[in-house]
Amino acid sequence: MNDPALRTGQRPLAGILVADFSRILAGPLCTMTLADLGARVIKVERPGTGDDTRSWGPPWSGAGAGATYFESVNRNKESVCLDLGDDGDLRLAKELALRADVLVENFKPGGLARMGLGYHELSAANPGLIYVSISGFGAEGGRTLPGYDFVVQALGGLMSITGEADGPPMKAGVALVDVLTAKDAAIAVLAALQARRDSGRGSHIQVNLLSSLQGALVNQAQAYLGAGIVPARMGNAHPSIVPYELLGCADGPLAVACGNDTQFVRLAAELGAPELAADPRFATNSARVERREVLIPRLEELLGTAPAAVWQQRLAGAGVPAGRVSRIDEGIDYAESLGLEPTIEVRDSSGQSAGRQIRHPALWDPPLAPRAEAPPRLGEHTGDVVAWLQDGMEGAAEDKAAEEAVPGWHR
Repeated sequence: MNDPALRTGQRPLAGILVADFSRILAGPLCTMTLADLGARVIKVERPGTGDDTRSWGPPWSGAGAGATYFESVNRNKESVCLDLGDDGDLRLAKELALRADVLVENFKPGGLARMGLGYHELSAANPGLIYVSISGFGAEGGRTLPGYDFVVQALGGLMSITGEADGPPMKAGVALVDVLTAKDAAIAVLAALQARRDSGRGSHIQVNLLSSLQGALVNQAQAYLGAGIVPARMGNAHPSIVPYELLGCADGPLAVACGNDTQFVRLAAELGAPELAADPRFATNSARVERREVLIPRLEELLGTAPAAVWQQRLAGAGVPAGRVSRIDEGIDYAESLGLEPTIEVRDSSGQSAGRQIRHPALWDPPLAPRAEAPPRLGEHTGDVVAWLQDGMEGAAEDKAAEEAVPGWHR
């Protein structure tokens, strides 16, 4: 890190203005990531109702922002209510877009363009604008398809490989595709900001849930593309590694992940059955994959002699990756026990505590103090933001009038 600004603790995106015209999850998580890194994010919301997720409860937050769903992806932002169907508010929205470095939107493809807020119109007046469009299935063939994570998990193939082999397809336990799309969008914004430093030009970035899902299928997609194998549901088992799944202990399951033969040797020794690692049927990973039906019951027989917590401690000491299945609260407690600082305390505009949230995952050296502003109440910053926008608009109008008063001035 040679940037003196970072050495003094300045957040890397300080000075970047983001106009957030997005709602639900993928767009707001992208913009919250940028806000966590120092950008000023102004969230444009519908008067009266705001972002859909403000009403996606229970559970409801005790901190005043509404549903905990909304809270999870909207900290460190300013909320301004603008009715894009109103001419005056639409002019304010355009003014915000013309001042922005980055605009993020997830309207139906073409929706903002019909209001005069499309990339081509805005970039003509603001050539440095980085304009991010997030959709479910892209702006062309998927133009009319609503992009909900659950449906994309189904159509994109993720549900076909999630769940027990003899059970129904299952979604992931969180809106994983939205999260992946948000991260793809944030990465693209950071790359576009870097490119703009050289070219002075912004760009139009299009990200869609289906493509982000397929980009995350990694080895499963390549099994089809490279070997013609269409993966299927295998529960918690891995198609290419054994053992790499939940194994039963005396009181419940334990996740065991032997990523190489050395780890399997250590596992067998700790289980008191070193002969398993010497057996040609199990000595190599490929052999274990072929004979998993024989090996797994034997491993569970040995693990069944003690509780999962005991085996977790013993296997960790032996250098074998293993862990019992924890609840979310237990997972947070475990991260804290490792010194990972998984949460931050956020504060409202009066400086009062508004609860804890999961912090941005990156830790910096030299340290970078995390932003910790609570998610905004609906329209909390409308007055200040509108006054700021109107002041600039009035100044621009005065400059234009002065130019037109000069003899011989013309467009």
